[in-house]
Amino acid sequence: MADGAVAGGKGIGAHLGGHLRENGMLMALVAIVLLFTVIVRGLIGVDFLSAQNITNLFLQNSYVIIMALGMLLVIVAGHIDLSVGSVVGFTGAVAAVLTVNMGLPVFVVIPVCLLIGACIGAAQGYWIAYWRIPSFIVTLAGMLVFRGLTLWLLNGQNVGPFPKSFQSLSTGFIPDVIGAGKPNVTALVIIAIAAGIVVWLGWRARGRDEKFGITPEPMVMFVARNVVVAAALMFVGYKLASFRGLPNVVVVLGLLTVLYAFFTENTTTGRRVYALGGNEKAAKLSGINTDRLVFLTFVNMGVLASLAGMIVAARLNSSTPKAGVGFELDVIAAVFIGGASMTGGSGKIIGVVVGALIMGVMNNGMSILGIGIDYQQVIKGLVLLAAVIFDVYNKNK
Repeated sequence: MADGAVAGGKGIGAHLGGHLRENGMLMALVAIVLLFTVIVRGLIGVDFLSAQNITNLFLQNSYVIIMALGMLLVIVAGHIDLSVGSVVGFTGAVAAVLTVNMGLPVFVVIPVCLLIGACIGAAQGYWIAYWRIPSFIVTLAGMLVFRGLTLWLLNGQNVGPFPKSFQSLSTGFIPDVIGAGKPNVTALVIIAIAAGIVVWLGWRARGRDEKFGITPEPMVMFVARNVVVAAALMFVGYKLASFRGLPNVVVVLGLLTVLYAFFTENTTTGRRVYALGGNEKAAKLSGINTDRLVFLTFVNMGVLASLAGMIVAARLNSSTPKAGVGFELDVIAAVFIGGASMTGGSGKIIGVVVGALIMGVMNNGMSILGIGIDYQQVIKGLVLLAAVIFDVYNKNK
């Protein structure tokens, strides 16, 4: 019995040591939330985990998570995209012109803007993939070009307001079709299903590891982690249900997260992106069309940046020339904080979501406490530097 306990302890210790980055980020998120909960309540008497604040947290940071999903694939492939903030501003401006000035319906504007984002990604990806121009240079040029086009398109002025149908992209909520009043029963059911899917996917991945001879994480850790995640989801779901229900943007985030997690972990193309980032020459010699993969990762990034641009414009209820300024920094920081490697080839979708939530919780908590934007930038910069140092330390170790 004692020997089994020791073996189990060693197994848990070895697993924690081997997965220090991903486990550490999840624990860091929990610690940061608890820290702000205590400090905010103690200093200003406000409930940091109130239903309204949790709703605002998702509404304010949805664009970071959406773009971080695409940025992960770009960084895993060994590249970077500095233009996403400008693309957000440009596509938001296009949406404003089409919706407000030209009066086109939302069901036409959304696919048009997504197509424009895909074309922007394709234009940049073409030079990077087939002409071998460094992505840093191409996307830096794109950042300047699309910022200038945004100013030209809007003529330096705000354009708005948007119709209610367009605003619902960001500020709309799923109606309660099951119950009535509060809490929103539909929201609770959706969150419960989501929690069940998370546990099922974890169990499925564990079984797949055992099938291929990969040592799975200790059962104690597997159960504990899934209980914590499921409990956190249900807590957040209850808070949202007791306020205004489930925001539309949260549903979009959930669907995109599941889709990209499945793509990266269960499809041939997804695994090839990781092979490309790990060793491009070896991937090409094995028959992988690396140029096409790089091209497609930038097309995908353009589409997600366009979606984020429309969500930002819908939340602001107008398109502004300064929309998207600095967004690329938060997105890239979220990816690296979430565990992606600077050299490409590694990183997980769930880690990116956790990294984006860490950034969002920090932004939200510091704003509630009245910390100035200057200090906020300093703190976020130090957190990003610590994450990169942690990555380098783990690799050297």
